[in-house]
Amino acid sequence: MTNKVKARVMDNGKIRRTLVRMATEMAERNRDLKNIVLVGIKTRGIYLVKRIAEILKQAEGLEIPYFTLDITPYRDDLKASQKKKASRVNPIKIKIDGRDVLLIDDVLFTGRTIRAAMEAIFDLGRPRTIQLAVLIDRGHRELPIRPDYVGRLLPTSRRERVEVRLKEIDETDEVLITEPQVKLNQK
Repeated sequence: MTNKVKARVMDNGKIRRTLVRMATEMAERNRDLKNIVLVGIKTRGIYLVKRIAEILKQAEGLEIPYFTLDITPYRDDLKASQKKKASRVNPIKIKIDGRDVLLIDDVLFTGRTIRAAMEAIFDLGRPRTIQLAVLIDRGHRELPIRPDYVGRLLPTSRRERVEVRLKEIDETDEVLITEPQVKLNQK
């Protein structure tokens, strides 16, 4: 089964402008930028958090601390044996107690990844607030989770997929809507 590209909804320029807008909104909402910590959720959140930190540094002249988070051990779809193999969060050098934590991810879908990320954050400390920034919100929530910063709202069907491609790992910046395409055996 392959995925058929239905639409290309963002390119490099749109992604860049969207991240600048989101970073501006973050700076406006969080007046004390020295109290925020950015957290990128693995995989593509790793690269988005670096980009947002750089945008904030250029705009505000302040280095915003950030780290990345692998939420695999916190997923609710892992079997008990898989959870034992996966290790919990590694200690980080950035203290989050009393800080404003901004979780950053590429696509918000059911909300389960964010729930797992919040559980991981609480294993690290007790932040003052947790805010959520996503490049794409595609709907279909299964948990009561809502983003504070949205790059683009992109209503999709459950059958469709949203693929965020970033140059750091995909060699291009774009957001695609794809759909599984079943290849029929030709005789």
